[in-house]
Amino acid sequence: MAGLEKNAELKKTSFFSRSMTTHHGRPVASSLNPSLNRTTSITKYYTPVESVGSSLKGKVKDLCRLFEGSKSVKPSSTDPPPQKHQKLTKSVLSESRLSPFLSLSNSVTRLPGTEDRIVVFFTSLRGIRRTYEDCYSVRMIFRGFRVWIDERDVSMDAAYRKELQIAMGEKSSVSLPQVFIMGKYVGGADVIKSLFEIGELAKILKAFPVREPGFVCRCCGDVRFIPCLNCSGSKKLYDEDEDRVRRCPDCNENGLIRCPDCSS
Repeated sequence: MAGLEKNAELKKTSFFSRSMTTHHGRPVASSLNPSLNRTTSITKYYTPVESVGSSLKGKVKDLCRLFEGSKSVKPSSTDPPPQKHQKLTKSVLSESRLSPFLSLSNSVTRLPGTEDRIVVFFTSLRGIRRTYEDCYSVRMIFRGFRVWIDERDVSMDAAYRKELQIAMGEKSSVSLPQVFIMGKYVGGADVIKSLFEIGELAKILKAFPVREPGFVCRCCGDVRFIPCLNCSGSKKLYDEDEDRVRRCPDCNENGLIRCPDCSS
């Protein structure tokens, strides 16, 4: 057993001492190919930590100089100061918003028979989302002042659409909503919102009476239309003299008539 242990120790020492054996008076490691040398391969593919740190520091300094240079750049004499530019845009916006109010008295477009009221042409259909939202916002603005509005829904009565086209000009394309105050054309949703924001709409509406808070028409529920009382909304009447069915002359194409209480 002792002899076997000595042989095993001799094998281990001979295995680990192979790298130190000489060949023709030179170490084996030096006689190998340089590409297989461990020290050269490591230095070839890896750089020391100190060199990496120095390169990073150089990049950081370059970035700091770049940002410091951009901050230190002074505006040229040709560029206007930012504060003056902001004041200029505000003044231009205020003038553009005031222009509809200033031109209200000189409006050429008129709606006859509406000199004592506010008329809003709108649509209650939601086919075009932007149009519906504009119509809704304009109606809510006027209702916030609690003034009575003559709301004319062009989707409920084709006669309103024809009336608006005649007032605006048959050849021009008309968008909704459109507002007339005291028989004079004011504008659409953008104009009403601008007048409301700068406080000019409140001055215009001072001449109109104010309704009670939460007032709702008991006859139509503020829909402005009710079914025809003559034909009950069927648009047909039986003529006993001629013994045939004829068209009801009182209602519109939808079998509706205007509310007698709130749409007079």
